[in-house]
Amino acid sequence: MWDKFAEQKIKTIFLQYPYAADFFTLLPDVTSYRESTLREYFLGLTDEELVDSGQERAALIEQFVSFMMQMEQFKKNDDKIESITIVGGKNKKGQPENIKLMMCPGEIICIVGPTGSGKSRLLADIEWLAQKDTPTQRQILINGKVPAVNMRFAVEHKLVAQLSQNMNFIMDLTVTEFVTMHAESRMLEDASKITAKIIAKANELAGEPFSPETPVTALSGGQSRALMIADTAYLSSSPIVLIDEIENAGIDRQRALDLLIDRQKIVLMATHDPILALSGDKRLVIKNGGIYKILATTLAEHENLTVLTAWDRRLSAIRDLLRSGEAIDELPDYFAKATRKKWVAS
Repeated sequence: MWDKFAEQKIKTIFLQYPYAADFFTLLPDVTSYRESTLREYFLGLTDEELVDSGQERAALIEQFVSFMMQMEQFKKNDDKIESITIVGGKNKKGQPENIKLMMCPGEIICIVGPTGSGKSRLLADIEWLAQKDTPTQRQILINGKVPAVNMRFAVEHKLVAQLSQNMNFIMDLTVTEFVTMHAESRMLEDASKITAKIIAKANELAGEPFSPETPVTALSGGQSRALMIADTAYLSSSPIVLIDEIENAGIDRQRALDLLIDRQKIVLMATHDPILALSGDKRLVIKNGGIYKILATTLAEHENLTVLTAWDRRLSAIRDLLRSGEAIDELPDYFAKATRKKWVAS
């Protein structure tokens, strides 16, 4: 690989491989060598400069080649995940799950069940590509096959991006700086363009818009979640996104799901919200540490979802009145009628 770079001008290398500049941050200033070849740069290092770097010339060249190979491998992602399959194991009582569930990009899988039922264990099995070697004895297949051993422990093959209920930033950065840093770490050619797109999408999701120059530590809980959902949609290489109780996030939940689905993510969503639960393609019911049953959303449930969504919009309108300081002295007719029906029925 050295022969590939040795006779190229440094400015050409930096143009084609922007991340190459990171290698030289602790070496003598490379600016004056931009018109020189890479070979000329390394040969031009003085004995004093080599001593300061703590490396011999040959070792530096070898490290550069190794660095470029690793970065190219990181950037290259030929192992496209077309499906992930959960092969059932057993629950805490030793009872078999008797399931084989295939999940594909663009699907929403809802996870329902009481606290402590085993939702986190299911996620861990998927994240670590369990091969019947966890307490549940589940097996996870990638594209219908047992994954390579090295895939289980490679950081770059992390399958799950998890968005928890509490998103707290401690970095002293603006929103633009934070997203740009992530975009650059992904070696994108136009980091500024994707950064602007992510911030714009986040503002579409957030209940209260924020400026690109807002410090991330000043974002509200809803704004933080909106930013991380947009960031995950556009920058995360993980094919699966787990969202925990998005109904409590203070964001436009349906838009958030639509964004992730449009970006071909497999969305696993733990929720107690009937609207979100019925928005999924399937529901995994967790009980006693195992997958108790798998329910595909039925046509009747889709019809009920339409009704529930209409009611939810009406409730949202009342919430907006409260936020704007309006009094709720009387309920709209549709709520008043429903309330009277409820009292008559009782």
